[in-house]
Amino acid sequence: PVLPSLRLFFMSAGKESLVEAEVLQVHAPPFVTKESSSNGTQQDLAPAFSRTQRRRSFKKKRDRPVSTISDSGQTNEPVVAASDDLSVPQNIDLIALLQLCFPDGLRITNESREDSYHFLVFTDVFGNQTHGVVAQYCKPLNKLQRLYTTYSICVISKYPYYNALRDCLSGFLLQLKTSRLFDFEEQVKEFSAKLALVPIPPPGPLHVVFNLRPFQIELPSQLDVDRPVMDLDLHLPFLCFKPKQILSILMEQRVVFLSTDWAKLTLVSECFMVFIHPLRWQHTFVPVLSRQMLDFIMAPTAFLMGCHTSHFDEVAEELDELVLIDIDQGTVSSSSSNRLELPDVPLTARECFIFRAKGLQLHYDLDVCHAASRTDINELRAHRRQWQRKVNSVILNITMELIVNIFRSGVCDFLNYGHRVFNSEEFLRSREMTDHTFYKKVLDTHIFHSFLRDLNINGLFHLISLCLCPASVHSINICMPLIFYFMLTGSWSPSRPIKTFKLPEFPPPLSYQYVQGYYNDLIRELSKAIAAASPDDSALLARYYYLRGLVNSVAGKRVDALTDFQSLYKTDMDIFPAELLNALVESLPAEERRTAERRPDLKRLISRVKRENERDRARPVDGGSVKRFELPKKHLHMEDFVQRVQESGIVRDQGTIQRLFEALTVGQQKQVDPETFCFFYNYWKETEAAAQDVDLPAVVLEHLETDECVYKLSSSVKTSYGVGKIAMTQRRLFLLTEGRPGYVEITKFRDIEDVKISSAPFLLLRIPALKIKTSHRKETFEANLKSECDLWHLMIKEMWAGRKMADNHKDPQFMEQALTNTLLMDAVVGCLQSQKAIFAATKLAYFDKKKLEGVLSVVEHKNTPVGSAEHNDKTSLVCFLGQLGVSELDGGGNPKLWCALSDGKVLVFDAASWSMQHNSVQVGKSRLNCMLAVNQQQLWIGSKDSFIYIINSRSVSCNKQLTEHRGEVTGLTLTDGQECQTVAYSCSEDSSVIVWDVSTLQVKRQFRVSCDRLQSIQIHNGMLWCCKSASPTVSLPDHQLSSPRGFSSFLLFNEELWAGLADAGELCVWHCRDLNKPFIKIQLKDCAGVVCMIKVKNQIWVGCRGRSADGKTRGKIYVLNKDRYTVEKELMAHEDSVQTLCSAEDRYMLSGAAQADGKIGIWKVE
Repeated sequence: PVLPSLRLFFMSAGKESLVEAEVLQVHAPPFVTKESSSNGTQQDLAPAFSRTQRRRSFKKKRDRPVSTISDSGQTNEPVVAASDDLSVPQNIDLIALLQLCFPDGLRITNESREDSYHFLVFTDVFGNQTHGVVAQYCKPLNKLQRLYTTYSICVISKYPYYNALRDCLSGFLLQLKTSRLFDFEEQVKEFSAKLALVPIPPPGPLHVVFNLRPFQIELPSQLDVDRPVMDLDLHLPFLCFKPKQILSILMEQRVVFLSTDWAKLTLVSECFMVFIHPLRWQHTFVPVLSRQMLDFIMAPTAFLMGCHTSHFDEVAEELDELVLIDIDQGTVSSSSSNRLELPDVPLTARECFIFRAKGLQLHYDLDVCHAASRTDINELRAHRRQWQRKVNSVILNITMELIVNIFRSGVCDFLNYGHRVFNSEEFLRSREMTDHTFYKKVLDTHIFHSFLRDLNINGLFHLISLCLCPASVHSINICMPLIFYFMLTGSWSPSRPIKTFKLPEFPPPLSYQYVQGYYNDLIRELSKAIAAASPDDSALLARYYYLRGLVNSVAGKRVDALTDFQSLYKTDMDIFPAELLNALVESLPAEERRTAERRPDLKRLISRVKRENERDRARPVDGGSVKRFELPKKHLHMEDFVQRVQESGIVRDQGTIQRLFEALTVGQQKQVDPETFCFFYNYWKETEAAAQDVDLPAVVLEHLETDECVYKLSSSVKTSYGVGKIAMTQRRLFLLTEGRPGYVEITKFRDIEDVKISSAPFLLLRIPALKIKTSHRKETFEANLKSECDLWHLMIKEMWAGRKMADNHKDPQFMEQALTNTLLMDAVVGCLQSQKAIFAATKLAYFDKKKLEGVLSVVEHKNTPVGSAEHNDKTSLVCFLGQLGVSELDGGGNPKLWCALSDGKVLVFDAASWSMQHNSVQVGKSRLNCMLAVNQQQLWIGSKDSFIYIINSRSVSCNKQLTEHRGEVTGLTLTDGQECQTVAYSCSEDSSVIVWDVSTLQVKRQFRVSCDRLQSIQIHNGMLWCCKSASPTVSLPDHQLSSPRGFSSFLLFNEELWAGLADAGELCVWHCRDLNKPFIKIQLKDCAGVVCMIKVKNQIWVGCRGRSADGKTRGKIYVLNKDRYTVEKELMAHEDSVQTLCSAEDRYMLSGAAQADGKIGIWKVE
């Protein structure tokens, strides 16, 4: 509590005079400390009052003491003795608080006034709110002249307990007015300390009750974890305004509430904050403005503020476009005109809200006029609270239903979760035209933007998303309460039965021993309640455990508190106090920690807390903002075009978007103008909508799979099967016959043998026709598609090629990508509407062009840069593909692709879907050079920082490292044979080699090789081969040395040694049994240097640094026949040198590129 008092400057002859107020007392925890021990040393703060806050000093004014004036004009002694300088919690602004405690100024009056109460809201820079309840009461300055002044007591709380704290202050003022003057400060402090002994109930069906004479006070809990405490009378706005006026107030705008009663300003304003849930007010919220704060209303942004009605004229005259809401008169007007012009809420939602609001029973006296008078005040108050809870529950249903009805169909359908973009244009198209003005205004609000962010990131509204989905409410009448459906599907229900728990009586003297005794009594009562509760009532048990754990923690019984919080895992994890538990674990003394860790359940709890802390520290900070998708207003270059298409949700694969860019810019400058983008986007969306609206006869549906959709329909054409429309699904082509509806299958894409364009003779004309030869029919299907022929030819060939690749590689994603390509072709042709349209569409015929080549690396996310999702930097790659950590006990699993980057990060992908499986694992900060799978459970990674990092493949975490090397680790290998892989070898650039025992990770042997730098090592036929900067280390005769420039990599197989030169396009092959034999040189055209090599089947794949025609570095892969020593293929797919090659079951080859590219290519091995 903060107690302001007055400073008297002057008296005037008038009835009232303004004086300056001053803060007299500030009381904040801790209130009680342990008494000094017998040896005179001071003990620690009592756990009962250890909730200390950051504080700052506040120096009271002393130049003019608080004074009174006698009849003779002489000053008397101060009314309240001045105390020492105050220590103030850091988050309290005493200057603003003084003004808000006396919002209309502090006055000297000739008449005493009744006690009054008003309510405050404080918001910090982070948006966190605290709440204040102010009690004002009069005291005489001089009995002879009957002069009175006002004192204020303000209780500040983290929770909006407006009614409960008003009741507390009402009882306390009765005591304060009859107390002696010198007891004043002590009584205020004791009142504050008692309030600090009350535990706040967790969200759920349990309220806390305590006695503070003469009242019994009830503290309600939050309805759920996402809603504030509901200690408000929500029917107050319905008593002041008509339902239609309430709807206009809910809009985000510059709102000023007006009233002659300061209390109404906050209570009514807070009701409107509740009404918009799950939306949240995002702007300035100051429900009470003092006279000195009126300039706040000049803020240009949206706000909600409140001021006294006496300021109405000056507020209305000075500023335009304010929404002025007079609570006393029940009017809503504009400061710029007599008529408020705001868009109407959509008709359906508006009518349903007004209908439901008219049925509210808002008058307590009418509801209880039949009941007997209650003789006990606390019984009467309890009955009144029960009635208010019932009314609040109905109002919450009505306001939630209003929000659901406004956004009832498909907000989530227009939110691109991957790119955090909301497609507002498409959303508006789904609304009625008459409602567009309303929705345009709503979509521009910060409230709606915040709602989208929460939908996208936090998942806070997963239950309301059910209501927003049309499929979940299709059977409910529009005026039926949708919120009941919401409550049945979720956990929230404000009308569920409420239990109360009564606290013991407060201890008479607030000393440490008595406070500890109070906590012990409270723990015993909670233990009795737990024993008496039904085991099936897990929700109630969880609240009791929570309260007992809370009391145990402040009473210093930390191990008992951990036990109670552990019980929440079995009852209700929604109220698990993670922050409190974290602080509790960190504060455990060594002895108590050992005691807790001897219990398996508490040991698991402590370990879980540690893991969560590490995960939180590793989690990137992301505000999660969601931006609205807008069509471009300026020309788009490649980079901007890629981003804009990804945001639109059309396609996300970067390679496909780049090909789309080429298609839209054929024959012109390489930039897409806004008009072209708009035409393309609209055509795509219209085609997409048309595909969803295709209505097929039942006889046709019988032939299609349940997930099969018609994506393209031709015009009515003459075919060899009759007249009709050709339909294309993701699996087949069929003819929709005209006249009598019917289905004639043309072919499935996998059965196509040939597709070509021909011409059909008609009179003197030749009509363009499409011919399709299939494996299941002898006759060729022919259709006179005329002007559509070229487009259908392209589309069918692309789907055919995609089907073949999908079947060959058992990967349905090829077919999905082929379908995307064909739909993009259709949109490009429809958008361009020119002679070059078909040529432009050929740019998107990717699979048709590539089906005769080996490269498969551009299937959607397969060619996405490894750094694009989690890491903005593109870095060189070292890859390993294997089934690490998968055993029969695990039920099998897909192989994993492990990618080591040059900045110490390791990424893990599922090799079946090529999707990232885990967040990156950070292993140091230096470049990672080599990888080795050991015992199917470990992945060893050699780093430039001289460490070998060991990743556990099950937990995907780095928990061990080998530090014996003193130079950059450049190579790793195992002994021959899978059955005896108990010894590993590692080498470093300083020419040292270490032999490791795999099971113990101990060094078995260490030696040095006589060379400048070791590049890599391999075991072959029981011998260790080392590649150094000059040549493989089996000393070769001088005439056999290929080049002084050095080797980068080597291979050993079939008694042959293959080595690649680091700075030249040349491979050298030796015979291992007779090194004196002449070696074979293989020249690699347009190669600037060999980087890596790998053997698969009868081929040698060589990754190199290549040169393009313009002299830029390109990544090239050469495929050589190992028997004929000839180059069979040259593959180009990377923008930088190929750093690593990795084989997948001898069916695919994976290539990883360097920094300027940062991609993984996936190639078919033939």
